Amino acid sequence: MLDTHELGRRPGSMVKISREVPAPAEMGTDVIGVAEGSPLRLDLRLESVMEGVLVTGTVAGRATGECGRCLTDLEQDVEVELMELYAYPGKRPEADVDEDEVRELEGDLIDLEGALRDAVVPALPFQPVCRDDCPGLCSECGARLADDPEHHHDVVDPRWAALQGLTRAPGQSTDDQEEN
Repeated sequence: MLDTHELGRRPGSMVKISREVPAPAEMGTDVIGVAEGSPLRLDLRLESVMEGVLVTGTVAGRATGECGRCLTDLEQDVEVELMELYAYPGKRPEADVDEDEVRELEGDLIDLEGALRDAVVPALPFQPVCRDDCPGLCSECGARLADDPEHHHDVVDPRWAALQGLTRAPGQSTDDQEEN
């Protein structure tokens, strides 16, 4: 919650705020997000306007999750721009704005939680990767391909498997044939 008491309700007055706050819950997706309680850096400007208080600035934090390809843990810095109008109680903007999109001041207090979530979550990657060229996991055995770039499996097409025995001499094992 931010207190706007010092700002007053005089259009044109402005206050800058820089502080670190704990991240609210549900700031991400199943794959990546800003952990609840982790620090978020707010550098904001509160401006009194006719309809209420306009909050602009940046929000910065650290998202954690796992790579969408190889499932390793990853961390990523997140910094987003925030712009939100908080209307004075009973004073809605007259523009074509849906009532659900307008947030209201609670007395002299601004509850930033919803605005933080609305700014940070869409800025997170939909499919995070540990690096741009991450090869992922082997589809056969699940081995991490970045650890062994030469990893492969000799896969025989089941439609041709019966023909493999035609090239062997009777009584010769597969190992003997490979040595020849």
